[in-house]
Formats: sequence, C-alpha cells, structure tokens
Amino acid sequence: MTAVVTAARVAGLVGDFNRSPAYAGLSAALRVLIGEGRIPHGARLPSERDLTVALGVSRTTVTRAYADLRDRGFSEARVGAGTFTSLPGGRRSLADRAFAPRDDAPDAIDLNCAAASAVAGLAGFYAEAAAEMPAYLSGHGYHPTGLPELQEAIAASYADRGLPTSPEQVLVTSGALSATAVVAHAFTRPGDRVLLEDPVYPNATDALAHRGARLVPAPVDRVAGWDVEGIAASARQAAPRLAYLVPDFQNPTGHVMSAADRERLAAALQRTRTVAVVDEAHAALALDGQDLPAPFAACSPDAITIGSASKALWGGLRLGWIRAPRQQVDALTRARLGIDLGAPVLEQLVLARALDDDGAVLDGNRRRLQARRDRLVAALRSRLPEWRFRVPSGGLSLWVELPEALATAVAAEAEKRGVIVAPGPVFAVQGGLDRYLRIPWTLPPDELERAVDLLVGAWAARDSSAPEPTRVRVT
Repeated sequence: MTAVVTAARVAGLVGDFNRSPAYAGLSAALRVLIGEGRIPHGARLPSERDLTVALGVSRTTVTRAYADLRDRGFSEARVGAGTFTSLPGGRRSLADRAFAPRDDAPDAIDLNCAAASAVAGLAGFYAEAAAEMPAYLSGHGYHPTGLPELQEAIAASYADRGLPTSPEQVLVTSGALSATAVVAHAFTRPGDRVLLEDPVYPNATDALAHRGARLVPAPVDRVAGWDVEGIAASARQAAPRLAYLVPDFQNPTGHVMSAADRERLAAALQRTRTVAVVDEAHAALALDGQDLPAPFAACSPDAITIGSASKALWGGLRLGWIRAPRQQVDALTRARLGIDLGAPVLEQLVLARALDDDGAVLDGNRRRLQARRDRLVAALRSRLPEWRFRVPSGGLSLWVELPEALATAVAAEAEKRGVIVAPGPVFAVQGGLDRYLRIPWTLPPDELERAVDLLVGAWAARDSSAPEPTRVRVT
C-alpha cells in the first residue's frame, strides 16, 4: 500500500525552512526528510496546490521545489498519479558491489564488503584436508546435516561457551545466509510477521522476506543499542513468528547485547511464542580480549542459532551452520533438502581442523583486525572529526553518523573518487538512515588510510545547499 503524505504533515515536518530562495530551501528540507526516512521512500507527496496553501507560499515555489527534487533523484512524477518520493539510484542503489563488480572501476577501494583476506594458516588446513579427501571419494558425498566430525567440533565450540550441544543439534550449511534461508523456509509462510533489527544486515532481510514474510523493524540506536522494552512491545503487538537478532557485534552498529538484556528479551519473546533466530557470524571476533555474555540460546531454549566461518576465517570458506533445539531439527533438515543437499566435503574438513586448532588461527586474525580497526579510527578522528561513531570492541566495521543526512550523496561522490562504501539506507528495513555510513576495517591499513583521504574529498564535495538538519535523538 502506497503511503500518502498530507500537505499539513509536510508543512509540519519542513517547519521554518530557508526561504532565500524559498524553492531551494523547500527542496533541501524535503531531501533531508526523505533521506532520513521521515517521509517514507515511495510515498506520494501532496499536490502542488495543496502544499502551496499549507505552506503559504506561491505555486511557483512548490513547482520549482518539486522539479528540483526530481532533478536530484529524490522524487519521480507519475502521469495521472502525482509525485512520489525516491532516492538517487533507488533505495539500495549502492548495495553490495562485491557481488556486482564494476568493470570501469577495477582499482576502486572496496569498503562495501565487510570481509578480510584469509587468515594465516588456512592454506595448511586445506592441504591437510586435500590429503584426506581420497577416503571420502568412495561414498556418495552427500551429507545433508554435515560431516560428523565437523558437527562434533561445532557442538564442542558451543559447550566451551557454556551452551551444552550435541552433534545431532547441528546442521552444516553453505554459509550463514543459506542457514537463514533454511530457517525461513522451515518456519515461515507468506504473510507471517518477522521482527528484525533496524539497521540490519541487508542480505538477511532479503532471505527472510523471500518467503513473503512481513517485516517488523525493531530499532537499534547508534549509541544506546537495543530498546528491549520497545522490542517486547512490538512483539506483543505484531505476534511475529520469528525474531532475527544479532546480539554479538550487531551488523552494522557493532553493539553487544548485555547478559541482562538477553534474559529480558528472551523472556519477552517466549511470552509471544516468537522463535529467536540468533545470528552469531561475528561472535568469534572480540578484538579487545573480552569475554562475551553467554550465547542467547542459553536463556532461550527455543532459540535457533546461526554461525559462520566466512567472517572469522575467510569469505571463500563458504560454510555456516544451524544450532537448533532437538525438536526442530527434523523440520530444518526437511527445509534444507528443499534448498540443497549438503555442503562441500573438502571445506567441511578444513573447518573441522580450524575449529580444532585451540584458537591459534583465530587469535592471529583478531590481532590483525584489531590493528586495522585502530588505524581506521585514528584516520577518521584526525581527518573527519565532525563524523561521529562509537568504537566497537569487536566485529568488522564502524557505524558512522554524519552531521547531515547526505550519506547516499557522499557514497555516490566517493565512488566517483575511487572508494565504494555502503550508505545507511542499504541497512534500513523501511527506508531512511541517510545520516549513516558503514565503514569496515577489513582492508590493509594503508588502503584504509587512502580510503579515508578519498572520503574527505567526497565529504567536502557534498551538496552544500541543504540547511542544517535537526540532529537525530540519541540517548
């Protein structure tokens, strides 16, 4: 259903906009509102006549403002229907370019894909696994739930974190995204509601919505993190079938949910019979030597947990897994067989060795990522001091708030200069978040510093006609 924004509503939102000249001030104010999502993406704007009356300006002012919006890509006119809001290039025009590489920019610095090169020592595990492969070639090679030795290794990793798990509770998948799709296939039907964090990893949103689920956003604040009471209220009102959560280094904000909040949220979801789907793709990436709270499933016996090797070890190691209560394993296995018949044997042997490595490979990777994070933070603080962010204690990226809602424009300008970065709307469930950029620290330090230099230029070239916007409320 198309949202319709009344003239009175627009007048209240734009307030006392800059009237020198009035059309430019009105256009700039509307761009801020559309970019931040306070006027939704795809909404129908009021007619020129109605807005003229509501604002007390000339018809020419509104006509020129609407024309300026169209020229800048923030609206489109539909014959016989009116003027509708949009974003330059579409709401996800700058979505993950790692999966749609550009031939005309082969040397661009890619800050869009939050993944590092392979960890040191991984090649040795591949060599060992390849030497063992002949023993598996006489069989059919299909292992829908995973190689038993890998299931055992994953189960042991949960037990080490305080969550007793049997190998039979583990299903090995072709990555965390595949695991999310399996869960959605098993437990949702078209029209079911799914609660998920906002902002959130966009590929997870797509996997959950693919089954026709109706998405219910639960905001995660840049500073304060999760509003547990607000999420609980949303669950009571919407009665969602699933709740997708990233409690460990939330993507993209980097927050870690406290043990107390895990317990409170788990209890709230149990009261509404909502199954928590917990993405732990970043859980192994605590960079400051800290211990994380116990897994969410330790206080939510019905929770389904998703893990991944791709972020902690290497994106090319396309393996993930599902850890589920025993009573849900059969449904998940049936759903999995409707998607694929198992993960590659060689990669499973590699991951089993990596998990049995007493943490040496992961420790080396954490040290590498910590150094890169610190270099990125220092460069941004030195060269873009007006950009605000909190420094996560782990994960892979910074969630950066700009002084103005121009992230989409800055990202477009940055791409022209040779650096690709994802703006906030890519991570928004229902539009908005155009004050934010996600900047990973996964590249080598020298590349990160060059990228910051390019972002300095992109920020300097931003649209200076926009008025100073109202700062978003943070607590």
